[in-house]
Amino acid sequence: MKYWRGYLTAGIFAAITWALMECAKRYGILVDMVYPYVTRSVQGFLTAWTGGFDFCVWQIVVLILGVLVLASLVLVLVFKGSIIQWTGWVLAVVSVLFCLNTGIYGLNYYAGPIEDDLRLEMHDYTQYELEQAAVYYRDKANAIAVQLPRDETGIVRYSTFEELAQRAGNGFRNLVIDRSFSIFGGDYTPVKALGWADMYTSMGITGFTCFLTGEAAVNPQIPAITQPFTICHEMAHRLCVAREDAANFAAYLACEASASREYQYSGFFMAYRYCYTALYNVDPAAALRIREGCVNELLWDLDYYSNFFSSHRDEEATQLADTVNDTYLKVSGDEDGIASYGAVCDYLVNWYLAEFAAEEEKEYQFDPFDPEQVDLSGLPNYVPQETESAA
Repeated sequence: MKYWRGYLTAGIFAAITWALMECAKRYGILVDMVYPYVTRSVQGFLTAWTGGFDFCVWQIVVLILGVLVLASLVLVLVFKGSIIQWTGWVLAVVSVLFCLNTGIYGLNYYAGPIEDDLRLEMHDYTQYELEQAAVYYRDKANAIAVQLPRDETGIVRYSTFEELAQRAGNGFRNLVIDRSFSIFGGDYTPVKALGWADMYTSMGITGFTCFLTGEAAVNPQIPAITQPFTICHEMAHRLCVAREDAANFAAYLACEASASREYQYSGFFMAYRYCYTALYNVDPAAALRIREGCVNELLWDLDYYSNFFSSHRDEEATQLADTVNDTYLKVSGDEDGIASYGAVCDYLVNWYLAEFAAEEEKEYQFDPFDPEQVDLSGLPNYVPQETESAA
């Protein structure tokens, strides 16, 4: 029996985790009403504890656990213990940690969609509307790209990572105050820089949030133009926006609402890139036509962003990281897995249609009696405005 105690423990906590998820699926409305607010308080408490350290506490914990696992395996082999028993206890530890993660945070995956909290109606959209959204975000990025200071090689001179992290909460705070988006209320403690950044860069990992310690962290090696967006993405996770597409959309909204041009550019840059990618998958020719409207500075930034990851990525390491992340997301309740990152385009297009397209229509409303829009000179009783005013 002693050989199976670890497996029994793992099974018990796996069953508890399954029960929590099933209850969350069945009683989603109750989860949406209570759970996010409770877990947001828990994350705030954990953040207050770990925020006093400059480094990521969870990385040290993972390192210690890894050493303990390897050391215990060596002892089992040296003293000819039972590998079966050892494996059971390793599974038990994993099961306990995943159960804690689910209870503390994971049920947010079963809360209501973010569009309900933002009062945003989601609709299917046409390719034309996708093109219009891509043009809008492109033009916004164009306007800021030419204003940002750059070095002699063309790289944008952004503030340091620490300075950017300090300003991340401003956008979320403005969304709460100006738009009454209470979902973004919470703890705005700055995110941390990921340690061992070289390893994460080779895996294509831009950030990570550990809910057991309340720490949001970002890879400081990624291009500066995307750091504000990624910082807001990880902060959104800590504010209990669980799904990846929703966290990406929250990051865009926070960047847009920020008073910082660095944050605004990062938000519009990523929004255009997501819409461009979605359009390219449908109609490459249309996407390339829209790309022709990018100013040189924006084109340079887009190429630099793509080249950075292609030149630093280790394919095997990236594939492993993607597989682990995809598995975790699907097990936790995000059915789309890593594909949900790109699904933010649906939010971006609907946000454009709801917030900006209507205003543009009002600005350019057609008036058949406006001589600036219609040539009225051919009408027999037409009198030019100059003559009217002179009379």
